[in-house]
Amino acid sequence: MRILNAALVATLLSATALTAVQAQTTAPTAQITVTGEGVVDGIPDIATLSLGVTTTGETAAAAMAGNTEALTAVMARLKAAGIADRDMQTTNLSVNPNWTGYDNGARQRIDGYTASNQLTVRIRDLDGLGQVLDAAIQDGANTLNGLSFGLSEPRPALDAARKAAVEDARARATLLVEAAGASLGPIVSITEGGGYMPPQPMFRQSADSAGAVPVAAGEVATTASVTIVFEIAQ
Repeated sequence: MRILNAALVATLLSATALTAVQAQTTAPTAQITVTGEGVVDGIPDIATLSLGVTTTGETAAAAMAGNTEALTAVMARLKAAGIADRDMQTTNLSVNPNWTGYDNGARQRIDGYTASNQLTVRIRDLDGLGQVLDAAIQDGANTLNGLSFGLSEPRPALDAARKAAVEDARARATLLVEAAGASLGPIVSITEGGGYMPPQPMFRQSADSAGAVPVAAGEVATTASVTIVFEIAQ
């Protein structure tokens, strides 16, 4: 019985060792990793404007009072132009001393104060964008920090860009694998990335009134990228 048990143990150990050797000698599945990109161009239907009022005064209170008066006029004109309250937001409010020169004690002295109030405005009617800019400047806005365009509902364009990115990745992988004499296998993994590209000037939109600011709205390119790992069928 002991001899039989010893033989059985030896057989099991031999089978286990053979399985381990086979596992070590089995070649891993060949894979290829590619990144595909998709771009969908669209006409923007919303603009974001960053403007503000900067004023000076002998005291901080005087500088702030002048700033408040000017910005109140700007906001009133924006509302009259059709901008809703929910589309205006204060993004930066500050009052700082103006340091200038030195007194007899070799110390910097304060020569008045500067108050600044920045306002971010969303403009949903691009046909009136030129008039909005012109009105804001005439009513006291003396700081313009930027104007950008976008899509109020970006999801459809983003989904289209995602599909294009997957198709691009598959096409690239197929080209490379077939050039190497193999064929493309199933997908192992997909990793997504994406965002917006800067606006690209495409057309000029001018206002009806002669004095309005001309604005180039351009195009918004919605981009998406995916990295896909495929198996390579031998």
